[in-house]
Amino acid sequence: MYKRAEYQVIRDRLKEPRKFIQVVMGPRQVGKSTVVKQVLQEIDAPYQFFSADNVPASDGAWIANCWESVRRLQDNKELESIILVIDEIQKIANWSEAVKKEWDDDTFHDRHIKVLLLGSSRVLLEKGLSESLGGRFEEIRMTHWSYTEMHDCFGYTLNQYLFYGGYPGAAALIADDDRYQQYVQSAIVETTINKDILMDTPVGKPALLRQTFELGAAYSGQLLSLNKMLGSLQDAGNTTTLAGYINLLNESGMLDGLQKYSVDTARRKQSIPKFQVYNNALKTIYSPHTFEQATLDRKAWGHIFESGIGAYIISQAFVHRFEVFYWRERNDEVDFVLRKKGSLVAIEVKSSAEKSTKGLETFKAAFTPHTALIVGNGGITAEDFLSMDIRKLF
Repeated sequence: MYKRAEYQVIRDRLKEPRKFIQVVMGPRQVGKSTVVKQVLQEIDAPYQFFSADNVPASDGAWIANCWESVRRLQDNKELESIILVIDEIQKIANWSEAVKKEWDDDTFHDRHIKVLLLGSSRVLLEKGLSESLGGRFEEIRMTHWSYTEMHDCFGYTLNQYLFYGGYPGAAALIADDDRYQQYVQSAIVETTINKDILMDTPVGKPALLRQTFELGAAYSGQLLSLNKMLGSLQDAGNTTTLAGYINLLNESGMLDGLQKYSVDTARRKQSIPKFQVYNNALKTIYSPHTFEQATLDRKAWGHIFESGIGAYIISQAFVHRFEVFYWRERNDEVDFVLRKKGSLVAIEVKSSAEKSTKGLETFKAAFTPHTALIVGNGGITAEDFLSMDIRKLF
């Protein structure tokens, strides 16, 4: 079975003496549970695996019961060490307080119970971790599958990856457009919205949240002002409502609204967002084109190409903790500006020979980035870029 890079990280962490709670976080359907099960099956250590996916959120005793079950097993079998794994931990109300109580009790009584938590709602996980578990945990961030992974595991070509994205569960369905779209829509879009957003966050207009996602995903790789969105959506409320919904979608690993790069923070926050999906499948399920049609339509493929590059960039930004912007000044534009600890990287995506790269030269003169490159026509190939460790650009 194919092993993602996180396999080795999780394996190494679980072999260490008990010191921190390990938290595996990332969007749905990227293989968090699968890679953890791979590790558990191959390391020589006792463990117990629990899932909160179908547990009532109000069941405050559920976490304590899981812990007690593991403690009894450890005592009965006189185990020196045991691993406790809880999947979809964010589903339980006040989960972080319950985890803190049990973890601290183990620490006080010198119980060697290693803890691994998994979750798909980034906002709920990070809120709980920061509020109750400071100094007690380490994050292991997982994101959508890269081109290299989809190619090595499923034989995807570059164009297939750009169109179908990086969901391993959908790979066997791409020959049937209807099945593929239904899977992405139901298993990913609807499940994320219903279970990771609406169930845990007060949303005044759920239908508007869905419409915001669908419109933003369709425009992935392009600028679209919130005021223009208001004109396209029914019962749209105001721009503040839309901005809040975009933030929720971003925290769930679905859709981001990139801000314009500026040294002035106020100007950055007032900028027109550039929409960008985290996985290009989320864009193309709303496309009127099939894969074959899209590859023959230069304009349609140009949007898919640029969105696919952007999806890889923002997914890597989540894992490796760097910021992503775009830049535009009059007619000059740079598709992506990456920033980490003051170091800038400028990336222009060139899907055709007609697209100008003048904006990249203007940006270089104004901001002197550490690295500036073109991806596509006249620059590094998309295949090479999508196989690259982006951290090396800083």
